[in-house]
Amino acid sequence: MKYRRGRISVDKKILIQYCDMKNEIKDIRARIKKLDRFLENPPIISDTVKGTRRDGTFGPIRITGIPEPMYARKQRLRNRYRQLLEQKEVELLELAIQAEEYIQTVPKSELRIMFRLYYIDGYNYAGVARQMDSMFPKRKYTEESVRKKITRFFEEN
Repeated sequence: MKYRRGRISVDKKILIQYCDMKNEIKDIRARIKKLDRFLENPPIISDTVKGTRRDGTFGPIRITGIPEPMYARKQRLRNRYRQLLEQKEVELLELAIQAEEYIQTVPKSELRIMFRLYYIDGYNYAGVARQMDSMFPKRKYTEESVRKKITRFFEEN
């Protein structure tokens, strides 16, 4: 069973793409955070050169400062990552809507919940089983049973 939205065919691929994009956004955020730390506390570099000092004598002079070209390059990179993050978040929102619409086409409520937990919320099979056990205490879910139900759904459809 494939759900058609416009010309886009939505199936398991959209769910996997949604998970992948969430991980990509996490990676971009981590890179921005790393650049923020660098820019908040840039390394101070020192060097010694020979030249005339303020008092007019000639000899070694110690120069200390922030490497301006590297600092400016990191600022530009951080700004580009922020723009990219905004674009990816918009794409993720669209994918989330498509994924939710697809999940709504799944006939069984139990499977819809499993799909949301696994694909949307990012739980692994064991985590889905724990969540399902807490929602349905009279039933027993295992990591293997959750994996099989999800796999069988896609094999049948």
